[in-house]
Amino acid sequence: METVIAAALPALGWALHGSLLLRRLFTARRDPLTGLHTRAGFTTRAEHLLAKHPAALVILIDLDDFKAINDTHGHAAGDAVLTATARRLHDWCAGHGIAARLGGDEFAAIVTDPARTAGTATLHTVLGRPVAFDGQLLSVSASVGLCHRADLPVPTLTDALSAADAGMYAAKGHGRRNVHN
Repeated sequence: METVIAAALPALGWALHGSLLLRRLFTARRDPLTGLHTRAGFTTRAEHLLAKHPAALVILIDLDDFKAINDTHGHAAGDAVLTATARRLHDWCAGHGIAARLGGDEFAAIVTDPARTAGTATLHTVLGRPVAFDGQLLSVSASVGLCHRADLPVPTLTDALSAADAGMYAAKGHGRRNVHN
């Protein structure tokens, strides 16, 4: 009996150690505020999805005038806007892709089949809904850039993000609160 226990202890230790490492890896790839993937967690998964799904759509989102929300209402209000944006983006992907918070007020998503979502116009509308915070409604708007995998000569995530980024800045150039391919 003692021999069995002695043999099982190292295996139990390694199992526990492996479980802790997996938990740390999971939390390192998730934004603690929003629960979305971080840039590192998103990149690995998004590269796989982009390579596998010819109809994939890559989306970049930047919240317009986000600094003004923090400056006027405080960082807790800014956090409320970030978490609402994350939830809205995650829900819009509807299990057909992944969403990420890349940092600050910048978000990204990749959907494998855009036809299974509510559409990019709906995404833009949802992102622009006011956010309730501390008894008031905070005005929110976002600029959105899109890139369809089919529009890329070589479907790499770097090129897709660059194209979506160009679209996002083109949307901002049209007065913010816009979507641009």
